[in-house]
Amino acid sequence: MTEVARIAIVDDDRAIRWVLERALAQPDLEVQSFERADAALEAIERQPPDVLLTDIRMPGLDGLDLMAKVREMHPDLPVIVMTAHSDLDSAVASYQGGAFEYLPKPFDVDDALALVRRGVAHARERRSPAAMPEGLSAEIIGEAPAMQEVFRAIGRLSQSHITVLINGESGTGKERVAQALHQHSPRSGHPFIALNMAAIPKDLMESELFGHEKGAFTGAAAQRRGRFEQADGGTLFLDEIGDMPADTQTRLLRVLADGEFYRVGGHVPVKVDVRIIAATHQNLEKLVTEGRFREDLFHRLNVIRVHLPRLSERREDIPRLAQHFLAEAAKELSTEPKVLTREAETHLTHLPWPGNVRQLENTCRWLTVMASGREVLVDDLPPELRELEGTEAPSGDWRNAFREWADRALASGHTHLLEEAMPDFERILIETALKHTGGRKGEAAELLGWGRNTLTRKVKVLLPALADE
Repeated sequence: MTEVARIAIVDDDRAIRWVLERALAQPDLEVQSFERADAALEAIERQPPDVLLTDIRMPGLDGLDLMAKVREMHPDLPVIVMTAHSDLDSAVASYQGGAFEYLPKPFDVDDALALVRRGVAHARERRSPAAMPEGLSAEIIGEAPAMQEVFRAIGRLSQSHITVLINGESGTGKERVAQALHQHSPRSGHPFIALNMAAIPKDLMESELFGHEKGAFTGAAAQRRGRFEQADGGTLFLDEIGDMPADTQTRLLRVLADGEFYRVGGHVPVKVDVRIIAATHQNLEKLVTEGRFREDLFHRLNVIRVHLPRLSERREDIPRLAQHFLAEAAKELSTEPKVLTREAETHLTHLPWPGNVRQLENTCRWLTVMASGREVLVDDLPPELRELEGTEAPSGDWRNAFREWADRALASGHTHLLEEAMPDFERILIETALKHTGGRKGEAAELLGWGRNTLTRKVKVLLPALADE
């Protein structure tokens, strides 16, 4: 006889409860739903369910407080946290509170069912408490699916000291993510030291990393502690690691293997306990193939990889990012924040943003100084942005924009254009279709002219954050 699993749902939204009750109406599942967390807590005290699904933001006792109280009584109970507020704080707070999984709304009901079944299997197979440290919050804004995957990674790594490699174009916010990984880790009370490999002259790089003894070279008038010693107990963020010279790569590999090094000109080993987070906009696998980056160092660094999307791949985040940067710039300059008109917001959302988030931030700082009125019009934008046409061209013109992109890419020496363009082309269509269907994959597949299995297969490859795990 099939064992029946008890599922508790807590959400003040009647529609969400109704949808989940019907999605989970399975022969082997027994569902009980609650509008308020305090009522759910009383029922859980009497008889705990096998899996708990709870919203975060509710009147009275909220979902995180409910989870905390439930875990005091039943530390092995898998809790799935649901929220429409898909920000970093919600994701990290959920995982730090011991959540089994984080489910941003809107969600596909098939995904919710699969997640509940995973929770049931987890509860039956093994039980493990997940107490996590409190951490600080880094300002990372993002509701796009690709950013949700980044938030999940930060949450899952919040107990870890493991090495992380961050990939992303210049200006995508790699240092912000590195800071968030540090702030949400057990090392948060210790230093976070950042060093950009591309900004240091090669002859000074070893001294910068490992320090030097007095008299080690001309100008070394005193002993100096390097960045490794400064980061002892904390995190060392090595940005643009692909620009590190070969001899420094060799020394770094030894430090990662042995946990000790010698200062330049020194003879006494220095032991340190440092977590390494590295970042690059380059293709390290290609650099390894070309002999420009040590393969053994690459494998040391490439333990966990986090990929940051281009700003053009997360256009839905641009309005919130712009609002945040305008507020920050106004605070810095002690002035009233500027407000984008709908037309200006739409124009910004459609721009290509080759400089990514950093370019948008600098644009908002420019607007705070240069725009004449409180409301920002399209005509107030910097000239180079007013003249650019959006990547989402008027009806029928997207083919011309695509042709121009191909011309520019070939003129710049790009090869294998189809391998570069097709994944982005399909990803954009999938994201747009899912947006129109509220995340329902069956309807999205129909809009695209695919079968459900085809869409599921492509989502796993192109949008892993949305795939069944």
